[in-house]
Amino acid sequence: MFRKVSLFAIGLSFAISTVALAGNYKAKKDIVDTAASVSDFSTLVTAVQAAGLVDTLKSDGPFTVFAPTNEAFAALPDGTLESLLKPENKEKLVSILTYHVVAGEVKAADVVSLSQAETVQGDTIDIKTKYGKVMIDGATVTQTDIATSNGVIHIIDKVILPNS
Repeated sequence: MFRKVSLFAIGLSFAISTVALAGNYKAKKDIVDTAASVSDFSTLVTAVQAAGLVDTLKSDGPFTVFAPTNEAFAALPDGTLESLLKPENKEKLVSILTYHVVAGEVKAADVVSLSQAETVQGDTIDIKTKYGKVMIDGATVTQTDIATSNGVIHIIDKVILPNS
């Protein structure tokens, strides 16, 4: 009996250590590295690179990023993404991407108590909570609080566009 309890304790200790290490490992990745490690953000990462925002999103921050998925980018009208990725449209791409970023770390518990937030781009995004869902300018937040070393990522199902 003592041996079974000891083996259980060793196994439990290993499991706790593994979870703790995994949590610490994830916390060491910044926003860009975290996004790059998720295949469903490959379009976002490509856009961030084309806009020249990699260094900014790897800086200390903290930042809150409302990150559209590949599917969200695919839902843009035909040719829109391709056009935005062209060097001559870099300024517009930067404007759109920075509209998805809020300075500071805004976790899900904070988002639900806000009605709007100012983006790094300069405009404000509207935040609504309805039927247990959080909407950011009409995009639904599908996953929250992905921790990074320099902020937090919330996944959204739509590319949101600035007013200006």
